[in-house]
Amino acid sequence: MEIIQVVGLGLVATFLILVIKEQKPVFAFLLAAFVGIMIFISLAGKIAEVIGVLQNLAAQARVNNLFLETILKIIGIAYIAEFGAQVTRDAGQGSIASKIELTGKILIMVMAIPIITVIIETVVQILPA
Repeated sequence: MEIIQVVGLGLVATFLILVIKEQKPVFAFLLAAFVGIMIFISLAGKIAEVIGVLQNLAAQARVNNLFLETILKIIGIAYIAEFGAQVTRDAGQGSIASKIELTGKILIMVMAIPIITVIIETVVQILPA
């Protein structure tokens, strides 16, 4: 049911943006950004539920919290970078959007280093000397 509300809001906003864009392009962009942020905020509760389930599963599987936290941070970086890049593209700034995406990818690589290190150490221990 929530998807119907989100799609409805998106369609109404799109119609308003198309009408406003002719006269006030700045307001059209602000409306698009505002609606995007509202949709993102409306998902906060669902995101919290998913994180809770993942934390419970990790605790049951006795997975190190460092791994789960790192993976959740990586997912967060990916979503935030994508959202920022889309808003920036909507404003006609594809160049800046590309830089946002690049920054997100680099931050993800940096965040993944501890996990990659543990995987490599584990593989080295398994291999015969």
